[in-house]
Amino acid sequence: MINEFNLSLVFFLGLFLTTVNSTTLADEEDREVLYWVAPMDPNYKKDKPGKSPMGMDLVPVYKDEQQETGSEVVIAPQVVQNLGVRTATVERSKLWRRVSTVGFVDYDESKLSHIHLRTQGWIESLTVQSEGDRVQKGQLLFKLYSPELVNAQEEYLQALTIGNTTLINASKQRLFALGVPSTEIKRLNRERIARQTISYYAPQDGVVSSLNVRDGMFVKPENQIATLADLSTVWVTAEIFERQSGWVEVGQPAEVRFSYLPGEKFKGQVEYVYPNLDQMTRALTVRLKFDNPGETLKPNMFGDVYIFSGAKENIIVVPRESVIRTGTSERVILAKGEGRFEPREVITGIESGDWIEIQSGLNEGEDVVISGQFLIDSEASTKASFARMTGQ
Repeated sequence: MINEFNLSLVFFLGLFLTTVNSTTLADEEDREVLYWVAPMDPNYKKDKPGKSPMGMDLVPVYKDEQQETGSEVVIAPQVVQNLGVRTATVERSKLWRRVSTVGFVDYDESKLSHIHLRTQGWIESLTVQSEGDRVQKGQLLFKLYSPELVNAQEEYLQALTIGNTTLINASKQRLFALGVPSTEIKRLNRERIARQTISYYAPQDGVVSSLNVRDGMFVKPENQIATLADLSTVWVTAEIFERQSGWVEVGQPAEVRFSYLPGEKFKGQVEYVYPNLDQMTRALTVRLKFDNPGETLKPNMFGDVYIFSGAKENIIVVPRESVIRTGTSERVILAKGEGRFEPREVITGIESGDWIEIQSGLNEGEDVVISGQFLIDSEASTKASFARMTGQ
């Protein structure tokens, strides 16, 4: 932490170097000296050269330096070079509203199939053995023995034998209500034989994302048998900062990149913007959808997400590194030429990449400091403070 003593040292060191350098630019007789001051104590003034109470040479304060504004500082060219001060010109351009964040790959929940039963019974002939097994639509998953299903089949066959249309329809609807596949009902109509087990088939292509049963298990309707997931498309869930929440809309283009696939980009779009912010992180959650040819993207992968929300045209922009943020204000250091610098408060707008919008405080064509600005800002602040204390 820079204390007041160090700030004073920085200021007067700059003042001293400025004075030394100025002798190479102009004759002493061309500059009017107002008084002499102690380098470490601005309140110790003399009308002629001498020594300070600490034994240091007094430094002159020139009239042209007193004409500067309270916060403006002058730094000798050699000091500017030693500090590595670099500047950039304020430009009028456009900024793309690009949201950069991170996200996690997840299953496309619109392509998940949860398999439940509508009656109780025992699992037999389970054809999938573990999570991750691949299945095809129409593939046999398992068979179920259920006394209730056997009785429902017998009732349907009796109604067919009697030929009562009302009973036939009622018993057929009961079979549907118990979850008997339509293929089994067609077989009953054709063969007129009740089977002890009912076969259940995969409703879609995909992989088994969860499997909660094993051969011979007794299950009830509240038990989830399995979940099938289609990975031809995936979701990527990402969080964005609250200040960028107004940039994101459904349908905007997006990209995701993964470290294990350098140089490869996956293009998708924003599918859904959640209506509320996270109470703890103050972040907005968005859901992106991406095609997944070859199932390259796997659930729970971590990647860099970019959302493109259009450009803001004809605005004043400066490099992000030029802006000094103090918590209560934002400012830049204006380079006025000939070693003269002045802090300037600004109001910033959107940020995109290495650039930031300036809504007020700067004009096109001015120069701002992008390297060494913190030292200059400290000296300017110290100088302004001393000016206020001494009434100058």
